[in-house]
Amino acid sequence: MVKIKGLSLILFTFIIVNTSNGSPEWSKDAIWYQIFPERFRNGDISNDPTIETLNGTWPFEPLEEWQISPWGSDWYKMQKWELKTGKDFYYIAQRRRYGGDIQGIIDKLDYLEDLGVNALYLNPIFESPSLHKYGATLLHHIDNNFGPNPELDLSIWNNENPASPEEWKWTSADKLFLELIKECHSRGMKIIIDGVFNHVGLNFWALNDVRKNGLSSPYANWFTVKKWDDPYTAENEFECEGWSGFMGLPEFKKTNDDYPKDLKSYFHAVVQRWMDPNNDGNPEDGIDGWRLDVAAEVPIKFWKEFRQWVKDINPEAYITGEIWWEDYKNNKLKNAAKWIKGGDVFDGVMNYRFADSCYQYFIQPVNPLNAAEFAKEITKIHNDYGYDVSLGLQNLLNSHDTQRLASMVQNPRHRLDHGANLKSNKNYSVAPLAIEKHSQLDQILAFQFLSPGAPYVYYGDEVGMWGADDPDCRKPMIWDDIIYDPEYELPFAPKRHNGFKVSQDKNRFNFIKKLCSIRKNNPSIRRGNFKILVTDNDNQIFAFTRKYRENECLAVFNSSPQSQKMPSIPYNMHLKIGSLGTTKEKIKANGFALFIK
Repeated sequence: MVKIKGLSLILFTFIIVNTSNGSPEWSKDAIWYQIFPERFRNGDISNDPTIETLNGTWPFEPLEEWQISPWGSDWYKMQKWELKTGKDFYYIAQRRRYGGDIQGIIDKLDYLEDLGVNALYLNPIFESPSLHKYGATLLHHIDNNFGPNPELDLSIWNNENPASPEEWKWTSADKLFLELIKECHSRGMKIIIDGVFNHVGLNFWALNDVRKNGLSSPYANWFTVKKWDDPYTAENEFECEGWSGFMGLPEFKKTNDDYPKDLKSYFHAVVQRWMDPNNDGNPEDGIDGWRLDVAAEVPIKFWKEFRQWVKDINPEAYITGEIWWEDYKNNKLKNAAKWIKGGDVFDGVMNYRFADSCYQYFIQPVNPLNAAEFAKEITKIHNDYGYDVSLGLQNLLNSHDTQRLASMVQNPRHRLDHGANLKSNKNYSVAPLAIEKHSQLDQILAFQFLSPGAPYVYYGDEVGMWGADDPDCRKPMIWDDIIYDPEYELPFAPKRHNGFKVSQDKNRFNFIKKLCSIRKNNPSIRRGNFKILVTDNDNQIFAFTRKYRENECLAVFNSSPQSQKMPSIPYNMHLKIGSLGTTKEKIKANGFALFIK
């Protein structure tokens, strides 16, 4: 413990040791942007989903009437066809489709480049009737409603053998996705996609064969069948084990901590197809890696083999896993060390531990982390995973599975991914972020971009989108060329007297754009060490320096609701960016300051 001008300072020094597990160097320079394809941009209205494309996904009941949802409609407002069902908003939301597609992503690459992101992660894009695509029908074809000619693609599927990679053709949607990859690479952007190797949809091609041929199906050992159909009854009794007990997402069968050999052969062919599409040994025309869904539930033995496939094709590919809750009820997150420390499984993870620690320090009003506790939590992540590995982790603050970051700040008494919607809490605020809370949002974003790890933007956060947990966090993206109805409606209450305007927040965009620029122009922020200088619990001040060669920065955060005296700065540095009103002498309430030498 040392004293500098009356402040209690705790000094943590990190000496970077080369503990690299073979993670690609570019992952340390990444600024991630997550796209939920169905809700990002409708670039081609001719390929929009139809009522027939919804067959085989929850809630399963046949529809007599259905229409594509208007992109700019009031989110909670029920359309005419929706009202006719007699169901509530949370039931009907899973039926909605807005028409987002691959062309829409291509059309907005210049926008993303202007923002400053350089690595894209796409939620599932393979053929599936669901809006989220986590229940695939095929893993070797892009969803035909994401491409330019759905009917043509359907005919191609029907004339190939899905079990024989030699017979796989390239559909119009597949080809357009390859064009997206090419466009990303021409801009210096990386692109990874969601790999769902734990479960599929009810209409998955191999499961259809099992359902039809029973135990004689060559794929019968791919699934855990709980009930077989009785051909002498009108009812179809077929049932197999589903993810988390949900029959709509049948799980692949795990035996001896592995998958069946022939199932792995199919997976291997899928990996090869998307990582080196023309199979010429040059992976430049393929994706740059994988985000692996529910990774903790898949045999780790399989993941090790998967890693070998990926790295054999492209040693610079990035593999990141979704490692999340250990004990959801008690807010305990998994330590992902066994998946990323050792170099034989993943290169990184979606760093939910980072998100939760930031939430507890910067936002949470009840039993928050103090500055010293926050330092301990962040340090523990670095120690658990290795500091060099931590530089390439995806440091997210929200995702498609949580409430929006703006709504976290608006509703600070709700923990990450807990009770954050009107269905479970009628008092949850689904309003845009209050003006007086914007400094808190700025602060947590600044910490995300300045601390060790790769910052991660969920689509729409850069323009101020708000929303409760799923489905509200999956609203259609806000674009300047679309007129949006004000949000008046509520799912369980009379509509509001004054609607909330829906439009892009340009200040938010420019702020995140500035953070992207600062990160790109300062190698200390991407690759530097991490030395915590100040953990002042009384005044809620947290400060650290980062240094890489000749480049050095110092970041100071005041998470208290009052302005505080700036701690002594032991370096000759210039104030680069900070909260409005912050100076070298004073740091604003819920403010931050970045100094660069």
